[in-house]
Formats: sequence, structure tokens, C-alpha cells
Amino acid sequence: MMKVGMVGVGCISGIYLKNFKETFCDVELVAVCDLIRERAEKAQKEYGIPKIYDTMHELFADPEIDIVLNLTRPYQHYEVSRAALEAGKHVYSEKPLGADWEEGVELVRIANEKGLWIGGAPDTFMGAGIQTCRKKIEEGLIGDVIGGRCVMAGRGVESWHPDPDFYYQRGGGPLLDMGPYYITALINLIGGVESVYAKSRTTFSERLITAAPHVGEIITVNVPTHYEILLNFVSGPTISMLMSFDLYNTNQANIQLYGTKGNLYVPDPNCFGSECGMKYLDGAKNETLEIPLEFDYSVNSRCLGLADFASAIENGRDPRASYKQTLHVLEVMTGAMKSAESGLPYVMTTKFERLAPMDPTLPHGKL
Repeated sequence: MMKVGMVGVGCISGIYLKNFKETFCDVELVAVCDLIRERAEKAQKEYGIPKIYDTMHELFADPEIDIVLNLTRPYQHYEVSRAALEAGKHVYSEKPLGADWEEGVELVRIANEKGLWIGGAPDTFMGAGIQTCRKKIEEGLIGDVIGGRCVMAGRGVESWHPDPDFYYQRGGGPLLDMGPYYITALINLIGGVESVYAKSRTTFSERLITAAPHVGEIITVNVPTHYEILLNFVSGPTISMLMSFDLYNTNQANIQLYGTKGNLYVPDPNCFGSECGMKYLDGAKNETLEIPLEFDYSVNSRCLGLADFASAIENGRDPRASYKQTLHVLEVMTGAMKSAESGLPYVMTTKFERLAPMDPTLPHGKL
């Protein structure tokens, strides 16, 4: 059993802690660390975690820990992951891999140099929804994929998030925040991206926080908050993607894929399955049909990717959520940023090869 040390016990940590304890018992959380010690103490008390460390470097020095789970803020991912790798630990990080392309490349270089693995979120593509969609596409349900449309649009996070400022700073914005879910889902459905073209804007220079505890405070926005992107895939399709913190509800499906036989309405890639339904528009009959789930992990199963990551390292195979995926996704996003700045298409330098789909016959919690 591989042992994990968690750095960062913020909002996203709760579901990881729950699933460590209740679902993925073949990987063990043995230590936590947070700059606000009370958060670590609360997690220790509620989930029976053996150790608390005051600093991440103390945690990295623990010889019992095999993998560092990096749940810090996006702009902190690089420094935490780099220090963990240099201390000889495998790293599984929340998305994105880095706040820019250079950070991601450097982390992968260090990992390869030291014979370590680095990977990370999102792992929602391993859930019942995306895995069922992949199976249906490969069975020819919608024929050849021609193109598609992705939409993630809302009025930002300051109305509900307790600490929303970082969403509007380096490493934040709708593309780096939500883009990993959509791009990871797409590349697992139809393969790698070949080139990217994008336009962006920052509609509002300031944001008013209306959620406690920072009600009334003003955020200065330092990143683009609205993107229109064209993704050209190696397999042929071109898919348009809207990523925005500036719009009211557009009432559009999260992901639609258009095929020669019909259209597939893919569930929200921020979910694992049951939270969002899948539909298929039969082109010949002009009928829309519900698609039942055919795989495990239909509810919030964050930590699934980490469990697979640990199992893969132990068994000498590539993790599904490895840097080979997260680096490709980071290049798609940073390529879109570069395209928006230059006005020119960005041609990808990394390649992505899909790994085997999930095995629906395995016992729940086993990878």
C-alpha cells in the first residue's frame, strides 16, 4: 500500500478525505499539512490521520510517504510539486499542473530526471459518465465525430466561494480553472489536440465579493475571464469551446459532439456521472434517448485518479492521470492563451495517446 501526504487542506480536500476513508482503501493518507494548522487538526480529528506537519518540507522529509498530494492554490502548484519531487516523492496535484507552460515542462523534467511520476486532476474522466460516452463512441453510436461545442459559462465564483480572489489572479481564470475538466474529457473521448486558436477578453476589471467572509471586498482582475477557442484534433474534428466567468446562464449543454449518425450530449465533465444525464440524438429517427451508465464511479469520486496513480506505480504501468495527460492539457490551455495574445493559431508540441478504458468488472474502490 502506497502512503500519501496531503499538502493543503482547503475546500477541495473534504471530498478527498471522505473518499480516502470510505472508498479507496488501497492507498493510505498518513499525514496532512496546511499553513492554517487548525484545518489540518480538524482533518486529523475527523478522519483519523496519524500525522500533522507544520511545514511541507517536514512532510517531504518523512520516509514513510511515497506520494505527495498537492491541494494548494493553482499559483502554488509549481513550488510545492517541485520541492516534493526534489525530496524524492511522487506527486499527484490538483489541476492545473502549473500556472504556465514553462512550469509544467520543468516539473516533468525533474520527475523524469529523478525517475519519479507526476500527474494529477481532473480524474472525472475516469467516472461512469465519460467512460460510458467513450464506449458508445467507440461502438459507433454517433458514427464518425465531425465536431462539437463545449460551454462553461457563469458569472464567476465571488457569489459563493469563501476565498475567491485567487480565481482572478495568475493561475486562475475560467480556462485554467475549468478548462482541465473539458479538455481532459475531450482528449479521452476523441484523442489528442493538434492546434489551438483563441480569442480572449477581460470584461470586468473588478469584482465585488458577495459571499462570506469577504462580503463587500473588491477583487482586482488580472487574467482574461472570457475565451472563445477552436480545438483541432489529430483525429479530424474541430470543436469550439466557450470558457467564461462573464456571462449569465446560456442554457447550453456542457459538451455536445456531432457525429455522422447523430449527436452525443456528454455529461458535465466536472461530474463523475449520475449528477448529469447523457443523451443521444438519433439522427435517422430524430429522437433523443437517455443513455444508461455502464461503468462504476457515478458519484463524486475525487481521489479515484490518485488511487489509480498509486496502483499504476506499484504495478509498473502508466497512470491514467499522469503528466502525459496533464502536460498535454496544460499546453492546450497555455497555447490558447498564446494564440489569443498573438492572433495566430498555436501548434501543439506534445502528443497524447489514450490509455485503456476503465474496467467495469473490478470491485468498487479497486484499481
